[in-house]
Amino acid sequence: MGSTVFIVWRESIEAMLVIGILYTWLKNQADTGNGMRFLWGGVLAGIGLALGLAFIMLEVQSELVGEALEYFQIAIMLIAAVLITQMVLWMRRHGRTLKRNLEAGMQRAHEQANWWGMAALAAIAVGREGAETVIFLYGAGLAQSGGAQLQFIGAAISGFVLAFLSFWLLSQGSRFFSWKVFFRFSEILLLLLAAALLVDGVDRMIGLGWLPALVDPVWDSSFLLDDSTRVGGIIAAFTGYRAHPALMLLLIYAAYWLVVSLLLRQPTGLRTHTA
Repeated sequence: MGSTVFIVWRESIEAMLVIGILYTWLKNQADTGNGMRFLWGGVLAGIGLALGLAFIMLEVQSELVGEALEYFQIAIMLIAAVLITQMVLWMRRHGRTLKRNLEAGMQRAHEQANWWGMAALAAIAVGREGAETVIFLYGAGLAQSGGAQLQFIGAAISGFVLAFLSFWLLSQGSRFFSWKVFFRFSEILLLLLAAALLVDGVDRMIGLGWLPALVDPVWDSSFLLDDSTRVGGIIAAFTGYRAHPALMLLLIYAAYWLVVSLLLRQPTGLRTHTA
């Protein structure tokens, strides 16, 4: 459940950052009262969008059986891996201008007396983070039932509480726990998680015969760390580690990190903060 806590923590902080920027901007306007009502209405609408997506995905899963369910889960794993990678790259390139762009959108809506536009801006921003959270959690194989579902809910709540505390610390402007440090640390873990989701998807495709294993296994490192143990399983969930990897798996894993390393060399902008 460690990946659940991390995903909810990371995505909740990003959503809080967006809400914080919009809230701070509205507080400095003359007609704060009207704006705040539409802001919180937009936030609730965004949360509703994310919950709606979660409901649809669970309904789709409940209707699928056998190979159809396997195909659906593989697709979500790969989509989640792509979305996580894209999110990290997007924040790297647009983090510096996030605050300015959000405030510009609010200013335009305010000048046009378009309160619904403000609500839509908040709904889209929060809904995007919530939808990503739903897809990431499902892709990580966290659609559980029974007792495991209770553990999942507990982990999600823990992640949200941790996010609230972390956001408060970040807002204090500590040099030891700054927005730049937060994004750097979390983007590394996110990319590792994306790689792990890719590995899970490729593993399943090899098992279904969609991809050739080439050589299976290339090595056996279970004497050092067995991915079927509790500790090994946690590391595998966060990094994609396998004690008995197939050659095809290693090639795709290496290709992923090669592409990511090339994309990360682009100019970045991580001076994101709430005013």
